[in-house]
Amino acid sequence: MAKKIAVFASGNGSNFQVIAEQFPVEFVFSDHRNAYVLERAEQLGVPSYAFELKEFDSKADYEEAIVELLAEHEIDLVVLAGYMKIVGSTLLSAYEGRIINIHPAYLPEFPGAHGIEDAWNAGVAESGVTVHWVDSGVDTGKIIKQVRVPRSADDTIEIFEARIHEAEYQLYPEVLESLGVVKKG
Repeated sequence: MAKKIAVFASGNGSNFQVIAEQFPVEFVFSDHRNAYVLERAEQLGVPSYAFELKEFDSKADYEEAIVELLAEHEIDLVVLAGYMKIVGSTLLSAYEGRIINIHPAYLPEFPGAHGIEDAWNAGVAESGVTVHWVDSGVDTGKIIKQVRVPRSADDTIEIFEARIHEAEYQLYPEVLESLGVVKKG
């Protein structure tokens, strides 16, 4: 039986779009009601949901609403694609071993919200992209697959960032396929 996936994103949704063009996505979830990923979802005919932490009494209540949504759709794998919230214990305990994330650096180098900028500012000769299982830490889960992305002498941060994103767009679909997510058609 095909694995059912949901993609979580907080902003632009470019990784979501790459995934949704290749794989059936049950729904996209955003923690920002005005995130561009919701427009992308609409254009691709993918159902979407959005609610924000501030609308709930606690993070546990917020995550319980997410868990209910996942259960309602019988989601097998949660795919974080630019979801900028730390996954808390409520969601993690319900979906442990079934949440993956993509990070724009070669972990354990440069964890956290600014992987590309941190690598750039450190002046490294190469950084990369990592897909990993989500655990209770920040970008500390078991690594599934990584790829190195070199930094050229004439790069600007914008060019370097574009190459990192291109690597993401190739790596995430490879990982999803390796985890048994069946491509469209």
